[in-house]
Amino acid sequence: MNWKNEAMERLRRYDGMLLAAKNIPIELRRLEEAAVSIRRGGTDGCAVLSGGNRQEEQLLDNMMNRQELTWQLRQTESWLDTMERALMSLPREERLVLERFYIRPEKGSVERLCTELGAETSTVYRKRDKALRKFTIALYGCEES
Repeated sequence: MNWKNEAMERLRRYDGMLLAAKNIPIELRRLEEAAVSIRRGGTDGCAVLSGGNRQEEQLLDNMMNRQELTWQLRQTESWLDTMERALMSLPREERLVLERFYIRPEKGSVERLCTELGAETSTVYRKRDKALRKFTIALYGCEES
Protein backbone atom coordinates (compact mmCIF):
# COMPACT_ATOMS: atom_id res chain seq x y z
CA MET A 1 0.00 0.00 0.00
CA ASN A 2 1.20 3.51 -0.71
CA TRP A 3 0.86 5.13 2.71
CA LYS A 4 1.91 8.50 1.32
CA ASN A 5 -1.22 8.59 -0.86
CA GLU A 6 -3.31 7.55 2.14
CA ALA A 7 -1.78 10.38 4.16
CA MET A 8 -2.59 12.91 1.42
CA GLU A 9 -6.19 11.70 1.32
CA ARG A 10 -6.47 11.99 5.09
CA LEU A 11 -5.17 15.55 4.95
CA ARG A 12 -7.78 16.39 2.31
CA ARG A 13 -10.54 14.98 4.54
CA TYR A 14 -9.33 16.72 7.71
CA ASP A 15 -11.59 19.81 7.60
CA GLY A 16 -14.64 17.69 6.80
CA MET A 17 -13.91 15.44 9.75
CA LEU A 18 -13.53 18.46 12.05
CA LEU A 19 -16.94 19.64 10.91
CA ALA A 20 -18.44 16.18 11.44
CA ALA A 21 -17.11 16.13 15.01
CA LYS A 22 -19.08 19.33 15.65
CA ASN A 23 -22.22 18.33 13.74
CA ILE A 24 -22.72 14.76 15.00
CA PRO A 25 -23.38 15.81 18.63
CA ILE A 26 -25.95 18.34 17.37
CA GLU A 27 -27.70 15.62 15.37
CA LEU A 28 -27.59 13.29 18.38
CA ARG A 29 -29.31 15.94 20.51
CA ARG A 30 -31.96 16.40 17.82
CA LEU A 31 -32.60 12.66 17.75
CA GLU A 32 -32.80 12.53 21.56
CA GLU A 33 -35.39 15.32 21.52
CA ALA A 34 -37.30 13.49 18.80
CA ALA A 35 -37.29 10.31 20.91
CA VAL A 36 -38.80 12.21 23.82
CA SER A 37 -41.44 13.60 21.48
CA ILE A 38 -42.22 10.14 20.10
CA ARG A 39 -42.59 8.72 23.64
CA ARG A 40 -45.00 11.51 24.56
CA GLY A 41 -47.17 10.84 21.53
CA GLY A 42 -50.18 8.63 22.00
CA THR A 43 -50.24 5.13 20.68
CA ASP A 44 -52.17 4.82 17.48
CA GLY A 45 -52.84 1.15 18.04
CA CYS A 46 -52.20 0.36 14.36
CA ALA A 47 -50.05 -2.71 13.98
CA VAL A 48 -47.24 -2.58 11.46
CA LEU A 49 -45.77 -5.54 9.62
CA SER A 50 -43.40 -6.43 12.46
CA GLY A 51 -46.31 -6.66 14.89
CA GLY A 52 -45.59 -3.41 16.79
CA ASN A 53 -47.18 -0.03 16.36
CA ARG A 54 -45.84 3.01 14.52
CA GLN A 55 -44.61 4.64 17.70
CA GLU A 56 -42.52 1.58 18.58
CA GLU A 57 -41.08 1.48 15.07
CA GLN A 58 -40.20 5.18 15.22
CA LEU A 59 -38.52 4.69 18.60
CA LEU A 60 -36.53 1.72 17.30
CA ASP A 61 -35.42 3.64 14.21
CA ASN A 62 -34.46 6.60 16.36
CA MET A 63 -32.51 4.39 18.76
CA MET A 64 -30.63 2.70 15.92
CA ASN A 65 -29.79 6.07 14.35
CA ARG A 66 -28.46 7.37 17.67
CA GLN A 67 -26.44 4.21 18.19
CA GLU A 68 -24.90 4.47 14.71
CA LEU A 69 -24.11 8.17 15.15
CA THR A 70 -22.57 7.55 18.58
CA TRP A 71 -20.30 4.94 17.04
CA GLN A 72 -19.48 7.30 14.16
CA LEU A 73 -18.64 10.10 16.58
CA ARG A 74 -16.20 7.85 18.47
CA GLN A 75 -14.56 6.84 15.19
CA THR A 76 -14.34 10.47 14.04
CA GLU A 77 -12.83 11.63 17.33
CA SER A 78 -10.28 8.81 17.23
CA TRP A 79 -9.43 9.65 13.60
CA LEU A 80 -8.97 13.32 14.49
CA ASP A 81 -6.87 12.51 17.54
CA THR A 82 -4.48 10.47 15.41
CA MET A 83 -4.29 13.21 12.78
CA GLU A 84 -3.68 15.94 15.33
CA ARG A 85 -0.88 13.99 17.01
CA ALA A 86 0.79 13.45 13.64
CA LEU A 87 0.38 17.10 12.65
CA MET A 88 1.71 18.31 16.01
CA SER A 89 4.85 16.25 15.50
CA LEU A 90 5.79 18.59 12.65
CA PRO A 91 7.37 22.02 12.97
CA ARG A 92 4.98 24.95 12.39
CA GLU A 93 6.34 25.65 8.91
CA GLU A 94 5.78 22.07 7.76
CA ARG A 95 2.21 22.08 9.15
CA LEU A 96 1.58 25.31 7.25
CA VAL A 97 2.86 23.79 4.01
CA LEU A 98 0.64 20.71 4.39
CA GLU A 99 -2.34 22.88 5.26
CA ARG A 100 -1.90 25.03 2.14
CA PHE A 101 -1.33 22.07 -0.17
CA TYR A 102 -3.85 19.56 1.18
CA ILE A 103 -6.10 20.69 4.02
CA ARG A 104 -7.19 24.10 2.71
CA PRO A 105 -5.79 24.49 -0.78
CA GLU A 106 -6.61 27.70 -2.60
CA LYS A 107 -5.68 29.19 -5.89
CA GLY A 108 -2.33 30.92 -5.48
CA SER A 109 -1.31 28.96 -2.36
CA VAL A 110 2.11 28.09 -3.73
CA GLU A 111 2.90 31.69 -4.63
CA ARG A 112 1.71 32.88 -1.22
CA LEU A 113 3.88 30.24 0.47
CA CYS A 114 6.87 31.35 -1.58
CA THR A 115 6.37 34.90 -0.31
CA GLU A 116 5.72 33.89 3.31
CA LEU A 117 8.65 31.50 3.47
CA GLY A 118 10.97 33.62 1.33
CA ALA A 119 11.61 30.63 -0.91
CA GLU A 120 11.48 29.72 -4.58
CA THR A 121 8.75 27.49 -5.96
CA SER A 122 11.03 24.46 -6.21
CA THR A 123 12.03 24.90 -2.57
CA VAL A 124 8.39 25.07 -1.48
CA TYR A 125 7.67 21.81 -3.31
CA ARG A 126 10.69 20.18 -1.64
CA LYS A 127 9.40 21.39 1.72
CA ARG A 128 6.00 19.89 0.88
CA ASP A 129 7.55 16.55 0.03
CA LYS A 130 9.64 16.55 3.20
CA ALA A 131 6.65 17.52 5.38
CA LEU A 132 4.44 14.89 3.75
CA ARG A 133 7.10 12.24 4.29
CA LYS A 134 7.44 13.11 7.98
CA PHE A 135 3.66 13.25 8.41
CA THR A 136 3.22 9.87 6.71
CA ILE A 137 5.82 8.27 8.95
CA ALA A 138 4.20 9.85 12.03
CA LEU A 139 0.85 8.31 10.98
CA TYR A 140 1.89 4.91 9.68
CA GLY A 141 5.53 4.34 10.52
CA CYS A 142 6.47 4.05 6.85
CA GLU A 143 5.73 5.47 3.40
CA GLU A 144 5.19 2.30 1.40
CA SER A 145 4.75 -1.36 2.11
